[in-house]
Amino acid sequence: MFNNNIVFRNSEMKEIIMVTINDEKIHHENIDKEIEEKLKIKVKQVIFISKHTSKSGEPTLTVHPIGNYGEAKFGGKPETLIKTSPKLMTQLLRILNKNTKKENLYHKVCFEVTHHGPFLSNPTLFIEVGSTIEEWKKQKPAEVVAKSTLELLNSYNYEEDLPSDIPVLIGIGGGHYAPRFTDVVLEKNTAFGHMIPRYHIDAGNINNEIFEKAIKSTPNVKAVYLHRKSLKKSQIRTYKEWCENRGLPTISSKELEDL
Repeated sequence: MFNNNIVFRNSEMKEIIMVTINDEKIHHENIDKEIEEKLKIKVKQVIFISKHTSKSGEPTLTVHPIGNYGEAKFGGKPETLIKTSPKLMTQLLRILNKNTKKENLYHKVCFEVTHHGPFLSNPTLFIEVGSTIEEWKKQKPAEVVAKSTLELLNSYNYEEDLPSDIPVLIGIGGGHYAPRFTDVVLEKNTAFGHMIPRYHIDAGNINNEIFEKAIKSTPNVKAVYLHRKSLKKSQIRTYKEWCENRGLPTISSKELEDL
């Protein structure tokens, strides 16, 4: 038991367990350490299966990394980014997209940019059904999320299980639902870790220090992808300079191999 809830273990995937909690996930800080202490299990990777809400109410199925570029209004710590699993997260997005089309669902499948808590010490990603209570109640979207997660874990449990030659990128620019970064990974052999949206740039939350944190919490990052159409020329110059100072190239989709 974990906090009076049953713990589930997959009979075929011995390393996988599923725990449920009764409070809000984004505010349940250090759940990985709590699992280790209470269940005596070493945690290596965390995947949250959750629901998403938005003002637009658009039906979505999304995956995203977590952390805060600015204040910690929704869990986690201020100006703190949690380690990502770029290749695992990107592969999950592709599987989710495939299964959504197979079931003829009307949901938008996409990345969301880095946002919200909780704070964890292990690599973490979220997969979510959005964005209204009506959608949360429907069986088919939840089935697709569950099936996609199991399909991923049937082949890959950890970041290092995926090919080492996949270029890992940090994305800068665009909106919350990261349409350009989503399009790129559905067409090209690449993966995104942390993604920095335009609204955090405009809010003044992205400085050299937080950029360095995005790099350090994106394992094996090879380059930065700038969503140029969403950025001012001065912003592009700044981020290119930051990258050059670190020996980190900026890359376009033309430089990536097709899937």
